[in-house]
Amino acid sequence: MPCLLLAVCTAVEKGGKRVMACASPSIGVSIKCAPKAFRKSSVPGGLKSIASFPVSRTLNGLYSPIIVQNHACGSNTAFKSRGLSRALSSTNGSLKVPEERVTVLVIGGGGREHALCYALERSSSCDAVFCAPGNSGIAQSGDATCIPDLDITNSEAVISFCRNWGVGLVVVGPEAPLVAGLANDLVKAGIPTFGPSSEAAALEGSKDFMKKLCDKYNIPTAKYQTFTNPSDAKTYVKGQGAPIVVKADELAAGKGVVVAMTLDEAFEAIDAMLVEGSFGSAGKRVIIEEFLEGEEAFFFALVDGETALPLESAQDHKRVGDGDVGPNTGGMGAYSPAPIVTEELKKKVMESIILPTVKGMAAEGCKFVGVLYAGLMIEKKSGLPKLIEYNVRFGDPECQVLMMRLESDLAQVLLAACRGELGKVSLTWSPELATVVVMASEGYPGAYKKGTVIKNLDEAEQVSPAIKIFHAGTAFDTDGNFVAAGGRVLGVTAKGRDIEEARTKAYDALDVVDWPEGFYRRDIGWRALKYRHMAAH
Repeated sequence: MPCLLLAVCTAVEKGGKRVMACASPSIGVSIKCAPKAFRKSSVPGGLKSIASFPVSRTLNGLYSPIIVQNHACGSNTAFKSRGLSRALSSTNGSLKVPEERVTVLVIGGGGREHALCYALERSSSCDAVFCAPGNSGIAQSGDATCIPDLDITNSEAVISFCRNWGVGLVVVGPEAPLVAGLANDLVKAGIPTFGPSSEAAALEGSKDFMKKLCDKYNIPTAKYQTFTNPSDAKTYVKGQGAPIVVKADELAAGKGVVVAMTLDEAFEAIDAMLVEGSFGSAGKRVIIEEFLEGEEAFFFALVDGETALPLESAQDHKRVGDGDVGPNTGGMGAYSPAPIVTEELKKKVMESIILPTVKGMAAEGCKFVGVLYAGLMIEKKSGLPKLIEYNVRFGDPECQVLMMRLESDLAQVLLAACRGELGKVSLTWSPELATVVVMASEGYPGAYKKGTVIKNLDEAEQVSPAIKIFHAGTAFDTDGNFVAAGGRVLGVTAKGRDIEEARTKAYDALDVVDWPEGFYRRDIGWRALKYRHMAAH
């Protein structure tokens, strides 16, 4: 029995391929065979699917159809049409389209974007989720239809795709497209976009911009000076002493920060940035910042230009090794909520940091719409929060644990932010704790090998219903196996009643994953455990 296709799509055979030719992307109801419908468990003969979505134009101006290579739908294929049977039964078979339904395009292809797709796919008002470029794991999971050859650096191509497929919300995951102005172009074209303009994204794109905003609007942050001359920078460092922090001004792929424990280390960092040009244009200016002692915490808030809505707390583990040793990474794991972020601290952060930032950005003529992700230091002496830096997008891997716990309709929440209506929104969260353990390629964050085979991912997810594996850097090889295609590759995520249960589930799943060339930290969540033990005694 073939897949059920009602009016919207027609299944045909063409050149040995199963083709789902959609008649009109503007039709309000999106009916799709999700990639997860073609998993090994549901396809006769045990064949694996590779779902692709080429975006070359056809003669009638529409994009090419979805192609599922070399596979027909099996008799036991699970067909997804969100709310269809309920709508049919309530209208005696006549289909009614609910109001406020939306098709969403997520920009990006990492673990953060997979988590966003997962939450949007669960949103009752979301008809379809696209992800560009996405990755193989996102495609096979069924959480989104991936568009691997849509050039996300080309605003015209993205706008054209949105118009042809009736996209009513774009969610920009990574910082680079935001700094480059993708949100500016989409908003100008009338497409609701969750993510700041390039002017507002300067909060992350330029540390000097952020620091000057803090000065002007009395936002607590570390004392600093900005330099373009290496001799002046070294003179300042001598006067301040070590430890001290040296930062490249602009985006440097998460590698432009050096915590120098000695004067010589600080001088080397200054020379690397200002003399040797190790970070290119990103290091043409450096910020020399006082070293703050205390505990790091992270705070997230949705912003609609004037109103800020705090999210649940999360805390990550940046160092590569157990016990927080070794070089910094993009993040080796996270958990939510973070015990250090108490209700009292939330209030202080909102009043002293987040709201002054939102008001300050509006006063500067560049209203911020998107996520403010504040890196904080809770000072050891005062116990008060100071702003270390801003990111202008969801954190990775913090997004994974937040999306596991979010119970609200994410599509409607983000649309409210785009419309300036966050004041009408309240969020619902699971009371359970969530943790994610990142599995990375051996050698990361240094040189690592790509193309190593990863097995047993389906079996790992089946260890518990509370487990979800988010794909950050995977691809398929010619035999249909998952292979590593990046440094941070998988985010094995689990929920539990407490930190112990969530950790146990995540590590039980990791034990099932068969990837000899992968590694992970075995102490994710140790700070939460410490707080739990302190509270118990």
